[in-house]
Amino acid sequence: MPSSATTVVREVAKDVWIFSTPFKRFGVFPIGGRSTAVKLSSGDVWVLASTPLNDVTKGKLKELGPVRWIIGADAVHHLFLGKGERNPPWSSFSLLVADFKREYPDAKLIAVDEAIKKKTKEGLKFDGAWGADPSSTKYGFENDIQHCYFSGFQNKDVAFFHPASKSLIEADLLFNLPPTEQYSKSNGSISFPRVSRLLSPDGALGSRFSWWLATDKASMRRDATTVANWDFDRIIPCHGDVIEKVGKSAWKSAFKSFLD
Repeated sequence: MPSSATTVVREVAKDVWIFSTPFKRFGVFPIGGRSTAVKLSSGDVWVLASTPLNDVTKGKLKELGPVRWIIGADAVHHLFLGKGERNPPWSSFSLLVADFKREYPDAKLIAVDEAIKKKTKEGLKFDGAWGADPSSTKYGFENDIQHCYFSGFQNKDVAFFHPASKSLIEADLLFNLPPTEQYSKSNGSISFPRVSRLLSPDGALGSRFSWWLATDKASMRRDATTVANWDFDRIIPCHGDVIEKVGKSAWKSAFKSFLD
């Protein structure tokens, strides 16, 4: 599990902080992990929670302000949202798994419906569910962050747009590998860098990746177009390096099959 020692904390734009950690999919393929926190105009903090809540992460969030929203961005990014009961003291995982809801019990917990179904045994109370709530539902942070639920994507992702910093925040819709920043404080190696680059937005598999994972092509076309019409420069992915300045062109490249 990523520790404070290997977590890279960085302010990528005013009031937008990222927490980058090493992570290998299936324990083999390095794709990195990242949580993102945004300090809203109200002073409250919105967090896309995708990495462990270690000491360095908690320390920075405490500096930013009260955490009021905890976000699960898709059907698979839910491990650290919360656990209804603590693991027994004899379990090795009791020292490894940190969760956001237990640390911030007053924060609203919002995720996609598929993730919520996976968390039912943990006894968590969710305050919103993309995919189950009406599409017009407002969760309280829309003055600062817009959202688009990709119902036609395999992982049921949600894309988020922070206009103040012109940043798009997302989980699995777009990878920007290799995960250089996420491994910059780790002794682990970024294996297969050439293969990783194939999944970058302009890589040979970039646009095919989104096409393969589309379960409803018409819905994907609608939602990819919605995001393409947002005025962003930067993309903050959960996997891989942040894309600065050319985020819009990267998005159009990765989703060209749905935008042409």
